[in-house]
Formats: sequence, C-alpha cells, structure tokens
Amino acid sequence: MAAQSILGKLPTEAKVWFEGLPWHQRRYILSLCHLMSAASPEMQAEFLDEYTADGLVTRQLEDKETEQRVRDYLGEFRIDTDLNARVLRHYIRQFYIHSAQDSRRQPDQYLRSALRLVFSTEERNNVFSYILGFELLKMMFRMSWGQHERLYRLQRNQEEFIEHYIRPIQHAHRINNIIVPKDEGVFFAKRDYFVQKPVISERKLVALVMATFVTDFVSGFGFSIIRHPNSVVFDYDYIMNMPQEAIFDVQFSE
Repeated sequence: MAAQSILGKLPTEAKVWFEGLPWHQRRYILSLCHLMSAASPEMQAEFLDEYTADGLVTRQLEDKETEQRVRDYLGEFRIDTDLNARVLRHYIRQFYIHSAQDSRRQPDQYLRSALRLVFSTEERNNVFSYILGFELLKMMFRMSWGQHERLYRLQRNQEEFIEHYIRPIQHAHRINNIIVPKDEGVFFAKRDYFVQKPVISERKLVALVMATFVTDFVSGFGFSIIRHPNSVVFDYDYIMNMPQEAIFDVQFSE
C-alpha cells in the first residue's frame, strides 16, 4: 500500500516507466533515492543542476510569451540583463541553491520544490518570476537610501513597501557595513549617508539578496509585477536622477 501511495504521486508517464523496470534497474533507483535523501541540500542542488538544467533551459526558451514579458518589464526598470541560455541556466542553478538555503528553515520544502520545477509547467514559469524579482531586488540593493525614499513614496501602500522591501535591504546595508549611518539625529550628518551609493560587487550582491529574502518571496515579487504591471510604480528619472539638494525636502521615517 505504501509503495502504491508513493507511486500514485508520480506523473502517469513516470509511474508506467518505473513499473516497467526490471528488478536490477529498480535497485539503481533505490540507491539514487537513498543517496539523495542523505545528501546535503548543496549536494542535491549540484546534482539537480548537472542532470536537469539543460532540459529546463530548453523548456524555458520555448515559453516565448512569458520570456518576452519579463524582458519588457526588465526594460521598463532600465535593467539590461539579457535572458539568454547562459543566464537562464545560471538562474536555474541559483534557484536550487537559494532553495537549499531556505531549506535550513523548511527542510522538506527544497527537494519538493525542485521536483515540482522539473515536472510542472506552472512551476517552471516561476523561474521567470524569480529572475524578474531577483533582478529588481538587486537594483534596489544598489540604490542609495534617498533613492529608496523616492521609490517608496511612489507606491500606493507605502508602509507595506517599506516593511517588506526597504527595511530588510537597509538592515542588510547596515550589518554588512555597506552604509552605516552616523549621528542620524543630526540633519546635516544625514547628507553623508543618505546620498551614499552602495558599492557592492556582483558576487556579494547576489549573496546579500539570497540571505535577505527567501526564494518564495523573490518569486512572488516577480509574479506580482507580471500579473499586475502597476503593482510597483517606477519613475526612473525621479528616483535616480533627482538633484541631491532636493532629497532633504522630505524626511525618511524609521
């Protein structure tokens, strides 16, 4: 009964294939299951990258409509990432690794989410959502705190945007010594850190985003924009190019 219950959760084609295997080949499957269950999340990520990424990239590139929509949104945010096969493979591997980090808090979710990614078209579409969300969070990590303020002031629900995005990013800036406010209560001291543009290498930037936001949050952020294009209001010139003197017209509330 237990075996049938487990097999019943497989896609029909996989179940038929497995039931047709001779005994000596079933042993190989059992050995693989044992090794996967005993492996660390990082080793699982490496294995899945090696054996599934090429096929997943091919499937992703077949979804031209979603790919083009993500390209369009990246363009609207002035992000020049090219969604070629190399970038897609990199993001699929990163998705596995990011999920592996999340699994330290939810140990049963990582392999389950990876298997869904392999078998489900809907889950594969989440990779595009993940890419869009991750690229936007990288952009926000590179903003000054003054730019953060102008960004959140454009949003319909400012407090929610601050709580979910701005505070975690600025906290990461602080604890990683990227931007460390001094004499925050002194108005003119604010000028120094408020306009400071973070200097972060690409490698560290990726690590910071992964450490600050879980995989589902990143994917959900991207999906919200794909589903509702105005869920994040963005005005590049207002946010990025406002003269420094103008940022002191308003105060950022902690």
